[in-house]
Amino acid sequence: MNANELRDKTADQLKDELENLKKEAFNLRFQQATGQLENTARMKTVRRAAAQVKTILNEKAAAAASEA
Repeated sequence: MNANELRDKTADQLKDELENLKKEAFNLRFQQATGQLENTARMKTVRRAAAQVKTILNEKAAAAASEA
């Protein structure tokens, strides 16, 4: 998912997406610890996606604060 698609979502949708990404990251870490992780590159993509969502959330919060 690219940044433009994320910017089109509402803050609640972004928070749900972030929660899902955090759950997935936890599961991937657990799989890695037990030696069951097959696609190690997925960890990096999930972390980056979570960072993108956080960035967009902060942008939206800053925009809302500047309007008020």
